[in-house]
This record gives sequence, structure tokens and C-alpha cells, in this order.
Amino acid sequence: MDQKTYVMIKPDAVARGFIGRIIARFEDVGLKCERLEYGNVTADQAADNYREHEGKPFYDGLISYITSGPVVKMVWSGPDAVVVARKLMGATNPVDAAPGTIRGDFGLIMDANVIHGSDSVVSAEREIAIFFGS
Repeated sequence: MDQKTYVMIKPDAVARGFIGRIIARFEDVGLKCERLEYGNVTADQAADNYREHEGKPFYDGLISYITSGPVVKMVWSGPDAVVVARKLMGATNPVDAAPGTIRGDFGLIMDANVIHGSDSVVSAEREIAIFFGS
């Protein structure tokens, strides 16, 4: 079943020059890029996106990091896009991410784990609305 998912290349990956290499991974598995925007995450967008973590010890650092520099915001589509994207990204903590995954190959530390992706179709719809307004 075709799905849409939201993916964001985070500030550290943008700064380190990995945009093209990361996008190629999604294209290589047959996902289609429906929307793409290079720019900064606003404080409001960050708060909306990470609302579930509000009040947790890492929340302020998460907001500070994701708004610290430009990101690449994307909508990808294709069969089981959410699951396919999550497998491409690898485990959240780069130390646990398998080689060959985006986080396994490009990630350095948990607090700057290179990429964000929706964890469900419902989350994808919510995140697409936050970052693209539709």
C-alpha cells in the first residue's frame, strides 16, 4: 500500500555535507520524493513536533539542536514508506545502528542522530502538516 512519510535531515548532517548521499538512499530503494524544502525549523514547529517529549530532561536540548541550523524537510511516498524509511535510517542511537543504515554510517552521537523520520502513518500526517502546512 502506498504511504507518505515525513523525513528530516538534521542540522549536523546538513553541516557535514551528507544531503545528497542521504537522499540517494531513499531514491535507491524506490521511494519518491513528493516535497523537499531546505530551511530552518521554527521554535513553534519544533515544539509541535516534539510535544510528546515536553517536560523530559532532554527536551530543551532537542529543541535547541533542531533549531540550530538548516535542515532538509521531505515527504517521501511509496509502498510501506514509513517502514522502509525507518529501516533505512536505522536505530535511533547511532552506536546501536547497523552499518549500512543512515545513522550507522553517518551518525556520531545520540543527541545529533543525523535524521528524523515518522514512526507511523498517523505521525507522518501530523508532521507533514507541521512542516508543510498540509
